[in-house]
Amino acid sequence: MVSNAPVAGLGPDVSSERKKDKGPDDIEPAPPIYSPDGEMKDGSEEINYHTLTWWQAGVVMIAETVSLGILSLPAVVANLGLAPGIVVMVFMGVLSTYSGLVMGEFRKKYPWVESFGDAGEVMGRSIGMGKLFQEVFGWAQVIFQVFVMGSHLLTWTICLNTLTDSAACTIVWGVVGLGVFWVLNTPRTLRAAGYYSFASFASIFTAVMITMVDVGIEKPIGTTSIEVARTIGFSSAFLSVTNIAVAFSGHSCFFSVMSELKQPNDWPKALMLLQVCDTVLYIIVSVVVYIHVGPNVPSPALSAAASPILRKVIWGIALPTIVLAGVIFAHVAAKYIFVRVFAGTKHVAKRTAVGRIGWLGITATIWIIAWIIAQSIPVFSNLLGLVCALFASWFSYGIPGSLWLWMHYGEWFTTPTRTLKFALNALLVLVGLLLCALGLWCSGEAIAHDGGTEPWSCKSNAAP
Repeated sequence: MVSNAPVAGLGPDVSSERKKDKGPDDIEPAPPIYSPDGEMKDGSEEINYHTLTWWQAGVVMIAETVSLGILSLPAVVANLGLAPGIVVMVFMGVLSTYSGLVMGEFRKKYPWVESFGDAGEVMGRSIGMGKLFQEVFGWAQVIFQVFVMGSHLLTWTICLNTLTDSAACTIVWGVVGLGVFWVLNTPRTLRAAGYYSFASFASIFTAVMITMVDVGIEKPIGTTSIEVARTIGFSSAFLSVTNIAVAFSGHSCFFSVMSELKQPNDWPKALMLLQVCDTVLYIIVSVVVYIHVGPNVPSPALSAAASPILRKVIWGIALPTIVLAGVIFAHVAAKYIFVRVFAGTKHVAKRTAVGRIGWLGITATIWIIAWIIAQSIPVFSNLLGLVCALFASWFSYGIPGSLWLWMHYGEWFTTPTRTLKFALNALLVLVGLLLCALGLWCSGEAIAHDGGTEPWSCKSNAAP
């Protein structure tokens, strides 16, 4: 039975005492039971959930965002052409930055919000549907993160097959990864992630830099002719757009990261650190790799290196980010489930045997589900496209736009600035809707017609 009592400021109060039909300015906060410095009112020890400085939060988000997305972008540019690829990346980067600022504005107004489920509950409460909105938004966030975890497990198997020359069945490598990811998810806060995220970012940065240097020297695959723009089918083009959207889709973790900041007002600095780093890195890597490799650049792009030995070195260096970024997504998903299950009990805020067993059970369960997804959709770009269409379209674009429209309902056109923001947020909702509807169609068509890799197969999925 899931309880909805407020605990440690973790999640909103959805008790029966709430009044229905309240407007955005009338929403009352859930009274915090625990103070943010980790001291319970009775003087006993509490788990401190507020440990991140702004730069640590930025690095955590960089490690979580600049991981799998960057690996698909050179192939995206090769598919769309140089100019459209760059334009779409800049456009999606600007939109995702603005939507992150909107989320920060929303949480500043409702500081007890720690997930999209909480945000949905706040909006839904104004029409008497808070409980329903919380369930829909919250569990959709969890499902999205589990799908992303699946993509990390899929990349893990590609990496291990590359490093070992496919010495074992791909399913076996998936099971090994399942154990590794689960063990690293035993901590219950992001404090450790704030430090090992440095290793994660350093690994993916070093791996792509080596890849760029190698392809610049060797020009390894196919022709090096480039096209400023290409004429391709709609499905293929839009699937590439969804892959770009996934590269900027860290938003499902944003509320959770905000909730663990020491100073909540530092959110814009953390966000800008993330967005400047990822946008610049995405453009440089995708353009350089495409120019030197040509239209046959593989996805993931780390397999573009010419020498088999160097390819192994690059994948080995990238291994930490494949693992650690997946662990961050799993932490956020597990934390939401854990708080929902144990809300109203001491197990959320205190270190208890029941709490430890519950956390380990939840993390194990979601990693098993992620492993099933990875085995069922074994094509990297197709899985990313499906993830974007189903979830990233809403969490990164549609829902943040809806949050602003809800917060400022009745005041959309009161000033020129407010009118401009209305247009921007309406655009966010429209982009989310298009990415979802058209992305589902395109990714479904790609999965149905892709016969290159079989699901639940021992065959190697490493790039030839």
